Amino acid sequence: MTPAIRLHEVSVVRNDRPIVNHVHWEVWPDQRWVIIGPNGAGKTTLLRVAAAQIQPTSGQAVILDEELGKVNVFELRTRIGFASSSLASRIPNTETVLNAVMTASYGVTGRWNEEYDSVDERRAHRVLNEWQLGDLADRSFGTLSDGEKKRVQIARAVMTDPELLLLDEPVASLDLKSREETIRVIGNYATSPDAPAIVMVTHHLEEIPTGFTHALIVVDGQIFAAGEIDSTITSLKLSEAYGLSLEVEKHGGRFSVRHH
Repeated sequence: MTPAIRLHEVSVVRNDRPIVNHVHWEVWPDQRWVIIGPNGAGKTTLLRVAAAQIQPTSGQAVILDEELGKVNVFELRTRIGFASSSLASRIPNTETVLNAVMTASYGVTGRWNEEYDSVDERRAHRVLNEWQLGDLADRSFGTLSDGEKKRVQIARAVMTDPELLLLDEPVASLDLKSREETIRVIGNYATSPDAPAIVMVTHHLEEIPTGFTHALIVVDGQIFAAGEIDSTITSLKLSEAYGLSLEVEKHGGRFSVRHH
C-alpha cells in the first residue's frame, strides 16, 4: 500500500507570498483526514494541490503514485473525486439530479449528447440513494435546497468510484437540519470499508463527521499539528493555533468547541 497523497517540502507561492510553505504530509488509503485552521491559512490551496488542480511552486507532490509536473493531470483527475461549491455553479439549473451525477463519469457538466450505459444509470441511482437523493432523481438541479445541492456535488464526486475523495467545506452555509443530514451521510460513507482516502476542509469542529481518523491544523501556510484526530484536535493545540483560550469536547464521536 502506498500513500494516496504524499507532499514533500511543498510550497505554493502567489505574488511572492507563500500560501503553503514547506509542507510535509502523507495520507494513506484507509485514512479520513480533516483540515482545519484560521481563514487564509492555506487549507483550500492544499486541497487543490491534492486535487491536481494546481502544481506546487516548489517541492514534490505525489498524488495516487503520480508526481505533479510529470503526469497528464487530466487523466489523474479522473481518479479523484472533488466536491466544492465553486463547481456547483457549473451544473446547469435545468439539469436533472440523475444527469448531474451521471455526467461525472465523463468529467463534464451538462449532459449534451453523451450516450450512457445502463450500468451508469444503475450506479447513479445507487449513489443517489446513498446520499439521500433517491427521490430527487428527476428534479432539476435549480429547484433543490442548498443541502440537496451540496449532496449532489458529493454524489457527483463519488460517482466515478474515486481512489481519493476531497471535500471543500461540504456543509458550509447550510441550515442546521441540512447540515446534520449531510454530516451524517458523509460519516456513514467515511466509515464504509469500501470508501477511498478522504480529505475534508472545514472551518468548524462541529462539522467534522464521525468516522474521520486524522486531523491537520494549518496556520499561516504551515502545518501546526498533524496526526490521529483525538491527539491533534485538543484544547491545548487549538488554543495555540488560534491564539484563543478554547475548550474542546467530544460527545458521540462529534467535536464541539467553546471560548472561555
